[in-house]
Amino acid sequence: MDQASPNRISRRRFLALGGLSAAALVTYSAEYERHHLQITHRTITLDRLAPQLDGLRIVQASDIHFDQYSEPGYIRDVVYQINQQKPDVVLLTGDYISEGPMPAAFGAKSSYPCAEILSGIACKSRWGVLGNHDANVDPTMVTDALEMHGIPILANRHIPYERDGARLWIAGVKDIGMQDPDLDKAAPRGLQQPKEPVILLAHEPDYAPHVVKHGGVDLMLSGHTHGGQIRLPFIGALYLPKLGRMFPEGLFPLQNGLQLYVNRGIGTVGVPFRFDCRPELTVMTLRGKEA
Repeated sequence: MDQASPNRISRRRFLALGGLSAAALVTYSAEYERHHLQITHRTITLDRLAPQLDGLRIVQASDIHFDQYSEPGYIRDVVYQINQQKPDVVLLTGDYISEGPMPAAFGAKSSYPCAEILSGIACKSRWGVLGNHDANVDPTMVTDALEMHGIPILANRHIPYERDGARLWIAGVKDIGMQDPDLDKAAPRGLQQPKEPVILLAHEPDYAPHVVKHGGVDLMLSGHTHGGQIRLPFIGALYLPKLGRMFPEGLFPLQNGLQLYVNRGIGTVGVPFRFDCRPELTVMTLRGKEA
């Protein structure tokens, strides 16, 4: 009879160790990485930025998906981290709530406590757009919740941001997948002034080729993809949503003077896990061409 090697591992022990490893991985993905917020700092050069606006700090947050998987305490911490950055402008790029797994009525009602927490953002220059989950659940209720808490929603419209006599434009379109986005209303060509850049909020990043064709937009901010949410070595993202497959995450210099930034988002959908894809706040410092 062969004697077992002291280094030989039994099938039972192998399965037990495998089970422990899987459990540890699930716990890591669900409890640690899902809440391990990364603050990404980016310097964005805009050719049309006036000297008075050089150094402007913008914080972008996206895809909160409140309450179904993103707990109130976690979102309060996100607001705290936003305030710690001392931004001049805060821009929110949609999906404040979730469509599923709970009924739509649950998601819609969640927009009010979510908006109440977001009202703690100290910066008063704050705007947002809706995402596909918001638009599919109840866009009227989500908009009402946010606006009654001091966060205007830019639905096919634009507003000026002014400092020291200089101006840029912040524009937003309705959700591309679920509503009727109108770039001619959000960023009409009449905004194309020599020293007045246009920043466009559009939830789904794959709208960017349409924005390139339209012209006149300097920076587009999107979310939607969650960066893939779960990314495996040598494979990458297991899933990317429709209208979020061309530009998964990060900064993309495109044609016609457009730059696109895709934020990985705060929350999760489908499953409450993140792996190799931490949630993100983006802090952007704007610089002019001659700075």
